[in-house]
Amino acid sequence: MDFTYTETQDMIRDTLARFLSDTYDFETRQKFIASDAGRDPGIWQALAQELGMLGAAFSEDQGGLGGGALENAIVMEELGKVLGIEPYLQTVVIGGGALKAVGGAQADALIPEIIAGNAIIAFAYAEPQGRYDLANLRTTAKKDGAGYVLNGHKGVVIAAPWATHLLVTARTGGGPRDREGVSLFLIDANLPGIVRRDYPNVDGSRASEIYFENVAIPGDALLGGEGTGLPLIEQIVDEATVAVCAEATGVMQKLHEGTLDYTQQRKQFGVPIAKFQVLQHRMVDMFMEVEQARSMTIMGVLKLDLPANERMAAVSAAKAKVSRGANFVGQNAIQTHGGIGITQELAIGHYFKRATMIEGQFGSHDYHMDRYERLTLGD
Repeated sequence: MDFTYTETQDMIRDTLARFLSDTYDFETRQKFIASDAGRDPGIWQALAQELGMLGAAFSEDQGGLGGGALENAIVMEELGKVLGIEPYLQTVVIGGGALKAVGGAQADALIPEIIAGNAIIAFAYAEPQGRYDLANLRTTAKKDGAGYVLNGHKGVVIAAPWATHLLVTARTGGGPRDREGVSLFLIDANLPGIVRRDYPNVDGSRASEIYFENVAIPGDALLGGEGTGLPLIEQIVDEATVAVCAEATGVMQKLHEGTLDYTQQRKQFGVPIAKFQVLQHRMVDMFMEVEQARSMTIMGVLKLDLPANERMAAVSAAKAKVSRGANFVGQNAIQTHGGIGITQELAIGHYFKRATMIEGQFGSHDYHMDRYERLTLGD
């Protein structure tokens, strides 16, 4: 199996890294997240128009660069290195992934808008009682003539304050937690009856609590078959999980680099603390966690096209390892820095917050270990 990147993939990484180093330093990011909008829309437009980065994972027929999941991982890792708050995961990986999987008129119309930077998609799937069970839904979409009426509540919908569209999971039949009866809809984010409460997250991103109150949606908003959408939802969540793992490797790399630099500058007993053997061992352990996370992520990416059970097992193996590694690297970074590590002024604390959020995003270490065991050993 060839693990080397192509010339095009290296170009994507290098181009994006140079752009972000020029436009997304820590102080600039702090200004973005402190603003009323919580972001600089010009960055998103530059990623689309100047760099063509939003098309990296789409086919050339759709106006993209002909890439896929590996290109998404490359972009996400670079965004992780600068704590990027751009809605790439929600729009390109999740929304674009769903549209690519389903195809049809809606994909033909919306994918070019994503590539151009005109469409932002937020994934409204999580509910307060649901935990990590994608079928545990109280949001309902009831048939009404040619369309549906949507009612329910979705929590922590990341990027929703900026979204032009919402990708919504809802129950069109069956009972609570049944695999059958789950459907996926892509709707206009500004339809009448959608009530949104926006707030900042601890890692600097923005999210919303969204309430659907008798929202009338057209029939063509349905992606895939009615009541048979769970396999598609599981697929796009697995793709998103691997993308988050890639982001985590970028975050963990910066945590390690920042901590290593600090040990070389901080002096105790007249010498840099990097001279202390116990801290040298700690730096090596952190480095190993970063490299193992990167390897597991690549393995997960390469297995996304396998049959569902094999794909899910590979994704869970990667996410379990990355969650544990993010915890280890983040905690050791803070312990080494001491109290200053969690101040607002120092970047390392912000990387720690993002690493902590990633630990539980799309499933914790314990959840994925349990899923991996069920998929590989049986119940």
